[in-house]
Formats: sequence, structure tokens, C-alpha cells
Amino acid sequence: MKKITPRDLALGIIFILQIMIGILGNFSLLYRYLFLYHSQCRMRATVMILKHLTIANFLIILSKGAPHTIRALGWKHVFSDFACKLLLYVDRVGRSLSFGITCLLVIFQTVTISPMNSCWKNLKVKAPKYIAFSIAFCWIQCLFVNLIFPLHTLYVSDKWHSTNMTNTRDFGYCVATDLENISGSIYVALVVFPEMSFSVLIFWASGSMILTLYRHERQVQYIHKASVSPRPSAESRATQSILLLSSTFMCFHTLSSIFNITLAIFHNPSWWLVNTTSLISMCFPFISPFLLMSRDSTLSILCIH
Repeated sequence: MKKITPRDLALGIIFILQIMIGILGNFSLLYRYLFLYHSQCRMRATVMILKHLTIANFLIILSKGAPHTIRALGWKHVFSDFACKLLLYVDRVGRSLSFGITCLLVIFQTVTISPMNSCWKNLKVKAPKYIAFSIAFCWIQCLFVNLIFPLHTLYVSDKWHSTNMTNTRDFGYCVATDLENISGSIYVALVVFPEMSFSVLIFWASGSMILTLYRHERQVQYIHKASVSPRPSAESRATQSILLLSSTFMCFHTLSSIFNITLAIFHNPSWWLVNTTSLISMCFPFISPFLLMSRDSTLSILCIH
């Protein structure tokens, strides 16, 4: 065990707080959904999607936060080659799953609130039937696609064992050396292109939801008297919650991507860059359950009456 500096101690405390509060928030949200499932409440279809987003949050928090906390608190030579590969794989699966589930959530809500005379009228009725299949497909894709990271890694070990290696990538607690480097075309096809596609879909779907809500508000104002301020419907409030969630996700994902690209450029990144990248990567899984619980303060958003 190495000597702990005040800087490392402060970082370890931040990671511990982020892990504990993040796990508590996600567990509370998941418990709430499971409780409603066993109650008389007939839940909205989006709740099933949010359950899997919560699971993705757990994967990211544990795979990112736990190893960095252990390292910050001075433990050396803790992770074996297999443990490093497993942590890297779980982190990538969690990140990809979070991206796919968020995209699915936003698109499904866009279809749900679309007018009956829109081009989505046929899919609107059938959409809830495709949720389970879409989630299963997202899981399978994430589990298999991200196998390229551990399978194409020649050597992954604890950081302090790897002092004379070239073409390495530092993850803070482990150092990875690619086997002939993962082919650029393979990486773009399996990782970059899907993430860019999901980003475009999220932006498009979010814009469509904003436009639909705006048109609905105009119609409501036209129907009601000017002195009346009708309360937004449960569907409108649920849509606003999903918009808040998706915008928060894209903000943190964009920031995280910038830091990850910077981290990939340098073979020996600074202490500050490595740890800041990890902290930012955990921000959305840490914040999202509290956003949802604060917005879903009434069961009408979660339940169909």
C-alpha cells in the first residue's frame, strides 16, 4: 500500500460519495418501480425502459468508481489481468447500454405523444409491444460488440506493473496495450458510428417532442379561457421529464467524449486528466435517478389510471 497524499485522499472521498449516493439513488428508483409493479398501479411502458437505464447506471458507477477509489486510497497491485479486462468490459457495456436505452426511451416517447393524424399513427398502437424486444436487442448488441475491447487487448495489468510498455492507454488503475491496435474501421463501425447515430436520433426525437408539446400547449390555450391555467397532463409532464433526462445525458456524454478523446491522445496522461474523465463519466448515472424522482413526484406520471 503506497503512501496516501492529501490529493489522493480528497479524490478517494469524492469517488466514495459519488458511488454511495449514486447507488442509493438508483436503488431507490429501482425499488420504487418494482414496488409499483407489485401494486395496483398499471405502469406506463416507459418505466420498463427506465429500469434498464438504472441497471446501466449501476454498471458504470461500479466499474468506474470502485477501481478508482481503491487506487486513490493507496492500494497497489490489486487488479489482475482478468480483473482489468472485466472492469473495462463492464464499463463499455454500461456506457453503450446507457446510450441505447436513452435513445430508445426518447424515440418511444416521441411516438407515444405524436398526434393520431401523424405518420406515426400505425406505430403508435404497436410501439409498446416492441419495447421488450428492443431492450433485449440493445443488451445483446452491447454485450457482443464490446467484446472487441478485452479480446483485442494483448496485455492489461495493474498500472504499477507496466513501466516499460509502449502503445499503452492509461485507465488510472490499469494500463492496456492493444493487440496491433483495434482496427480503425472496426472501431468506427462498431462503436463510433452507433454512438453518432444514437446522438442524431436523440436530438431529432427531442426536437420532435418539443414541437409536439408546443403545438399541444397552443391548442390548450386556444380552447381554454385566458384566465384559466390548466395543469399539464400526466403525459406532458412525463415527456418533460424525459426531455430533461435526455438533455442532461447529451450534455454529460458530450463532455465525457471530449475528455475521453483527449485521454486517448496521450500515452501518459496527467493525474488530473485521468481522474476528471472518470468523475465526468459517472455524473449522469449519479444524477439521473434524482432528476427522475424529483420530476416523478406524483404517481400519475408513472401510472396509467
